[in-house]
Amino acid sequence: MIVHTFKFLLLSSKILVLSSFFCYNKRMYTDLQNFIDRLEKAGEIKRISATVNPELEIAEIASRVMYKGGPALLFENVKGSAYPLLINAFGSEKRMALALGAESLDAKAVEIENLLGWLWTTARNFSLLKAIPEAVPKLPLALSLIPKKVNRPLCQEVIDDEAGFDSLPILKCWPQDGGRFLTLPLVCAEDGEGLRNMGMYRMQVYDNRAAGMHWHINKDSAHFFQKYREKGKWMPIAVALGGDPAVTYSATAPLPEGLWEMVLAGFLRGKPAEVCKATLSDLLVPADAEFVLEGYIDPAETREEGPFGDHTGFYSLKDIYPVFHLQRITRRKAPIYPATVVGRPPKEDCWMAKATERLFLPLIKQLCPEIVDMNMPLEGVFHNCVIVSIKKRFAGQARKVMNFLWGMGQMMSAKLIVVVDAEVNVQDLSEVAWRALNNIDARHDLVLNDGVLDALDHSSPLPRYGTRLGVDATRKGADEGRLREWAPPIESDPQTAATVDKRWAEYGL
Repeated sequence: MIVHTFKFLLLSSKILVLSSFFCYNKRMYTDLQNFIDRLEKAGEIKRISATVNPELEIAEIASRVMYKGGPALLFENVKGSAYPLLINAFGSEKRMALALGAESLDAKAVEIENLLGWLWTTARNFSLLKAIPEAVPKLPLALSLIPKKVNRPLCQEVIDDEAGFDSLPILKCWPQDGGRFLTLPLVCAEDGEGLRNMGMYRMQVYDNRAAGMHWHINKDSAHFFQKYREKGKWMPIAVALGGDPAVTYSATAPLPEGLWEMVLAGFLRGKPAEVCKATLSDLLVPADAEFVLEGYIDPAETREEGPFGDHTGFYSLKDIYPVFHLQRITRRKAPIYPATVVGRPPKEDCWMAKATERLFLPLIKQLCPEIVDMNMPLEGVFHNCVIVSIKKRFAGQARKVMNFLWGMGQMMSAKLIVVVDAEVNVQDLSEVAWRALNNIDARHDLVLNDGVLDALDHSSPLPRYGTRLGVDATRKGADEGRLREWAPPIESDPQTAATVDKRWAEYGL
């Protein structure tokens, strides 16, 4: 009997594995051009055949389209370059969800929440008899976390030691920018001790072979750079442009230090992210990239970088950063150059940040269970404002949540955190403002907290350090020093409201 039961469970598990695998992968992509095909079928992209200038003109066109919530743009004839340019591919919630193979960002978040819930429940109530058949259907998902090496990658169809930055349609986005900038680069680095990183850091082009590497001191690649500086060795760098949209998004995600972004990309794809060895170093790069720029950084060399019209809507100031030296470009035979323009919200990067908010919310809720929902308004350019609702059970809980968030990686730079009660819809900014403006006593409910700010913040007296504000807009009771009754919000009588609903047509309104 036990043997037959085991065979039945094993057979069921195999069937579930196969069904899970094919369901999970049916909406994902092989590369950027495959994603462009999907955008065309969905009516989400516009081809532009007119000749356009990469200096200011493309950015002006794209900005106007972004502010109107318009489509992705594929410029087929860019002055001074043989390559088409794609911009605004992630510039709406719909396209951002499409990039991740989901119907919506919240639907993708539910997948993550269900997985985390299963892991948590299994860990608390572990039973081998239940765990094995439940775990087997998730095997394809587990295998998707392991990047897959390929030997004949798309990104190395052409190997070119002669071409430099001038061959690419690199944008100058705003009039006071210090020059042309790569705005969607996937910077691949290793620390020489086994850790890998793929981050998105803007790169100002100085000449045909040199560009600034704008990585902040708290980023993984900057930590790797310090290790090479201490050893006095050149640091190999590879910059990928384009590829599977899940790979591009993953480079922007706030992952824990030491976790390779290609692992997240595989999870989001539901199948392993494909990588290959660079041609001039042992760096692993996205195999399906449109271009890969191979080179190095000399730790002894730095150069002034900026200004740059940034996602805050203001110019970030000049500063000193390392210099990337380009040695070789590898590419597809007919590549497409990906770019974006950032500035006053809402722009394309806002929707990439909104994806981070929704996808990482399930993990944050696991770590801080009282959190119900979270909103990082576009006007706050992702990190400057966080609105969070909580199930409040004890005095000081709002402050506890503030400190938790300020201790969570990139959340450390949140200049404003507003905490409201569970029933408040944090996605409705009007409701949040009404609650906060009516529910706070300034002396008791405002928290000033000194700490690290984003390197792009221009308002603090000191670079990267200043004062953050927390607002406790939750209900207060006697346990928090309130000596009088809390005023309840005005709400309609449910019975009367139901009657009016039924008779509404009679009123002729």
